[in-house]
Amino acid sequence: MTLKTTRAHMVRAVMEGVAYNTRWLLKYVEQFIKKPMENINFIGGGAISNLWCQIFADVLGRNIRQVKDPIEANVRGAGFLGSVAMGYMKFEEISKKIKFKAIYKPNPENKKLYDELFKEYVCLYNKNKKIYARLNKN
Repeated sequence: MTLKTTRAHMVRAVMEGVAYNTRWLLKYVEQFIKKPMENINFIGGGAISNLWCQIFADVLGRNIRQVKDPIEANVRGAGFLGSVAMGYMKFEEISKKIKFKAIYKPNPENKKLYDELFKEYVCLYNKNKKIYARLNKN
């Protein structure tokens, strides 16, 4: 940070940090499900932001599918589950009912930069792990 660091820089840093943490976890999710996730559906308040969708695409190296009306995704999900429970549809049909506002593809130039920075992100974590443990003893 410098005196030229703006609020926008700080907000973007938080967004990138969340995306980096998601990338770290994605590795283990894909190991668990035994396949790569080519597309990731993005829901919730963060999915309203086109910028955040693109950051996620670039950091994760995956297509980010911005679900239409992302804040209402939980309600739609509950409705789909109710429909399955009542016998009106099958689980396999749910994915065909999802509508997307946009699909964000990784920008190769940004992905290359984020790949380099992700290595530093992990390195910073490893260097600070003992400090965090010491500070959180209580």
